[in-house]
Amino acid sequence: MAVLKKIRSRLFSSNAGEAPAGIPAEDARGILSAASPASRYDIRPLTVAQLDECWRLDQRCFIDGEAYSRETFEYLLTSSESVSYRAVLTEGAMVGFIVGLIEPDLTGHITTLGVAPEHRRQRIAERMLLKAEDGFRRRRVRVARLEVRSINTGAQELYIKLGYAVTQRLPRYYSNGGDGLMMTKSIS
Repeated sequence: MAVLKKIRSRLFSSNAGEAPAGIPAEDARGILSAASPASRYDIRPLTVAQLDECWRLDQRCFIDGEAYSRETFEYLLTSSESVSYRAVLTEGAMVGFIVGLIEPDLTGHITTLGVAPEHRRQRIAERMLLKAEDGFRRRRVRVARLEVRSINTGAQELYIKLGYAVTQRLPRYYSNGGDGLMMTKSIS
């Protein structure tokens, strides 16, 4: 519930122009992509209809205590400010998800991004992130941001490759005391 409180306090904050500490974006170990057949995966909208499947996948992706509660996912997926997608196999099974929120200052915040461990390194995270950025652009967002563990160099390399830059270090940001990095990108 602490994450939900952070989300709500930031969405309804009167300090919309300030750079808030944020919410865990992902622990994307192993999402750096090698070339693979993109046709194996489709990127589709993620809605509350896939709530349980997404929540179960999140539990597998974030085994270190940073997984969201089902209630948090329900809030994220029903928010009018949500920009959310899922990666599915051609037969329909979900293998990845991304959820972003549009904040009052029109910043697109990538709140969480996860890929099933057995499907990492297939460019899924990259494709979902680019799709979310497109969704943000359609809603007049000009800047995207996310948070990543300071020790997650693989994810950081992906984000840098896609044009994100570290803008702030977040000491003891994660529940286990680990530091985070805030990364931003102009998407206008």
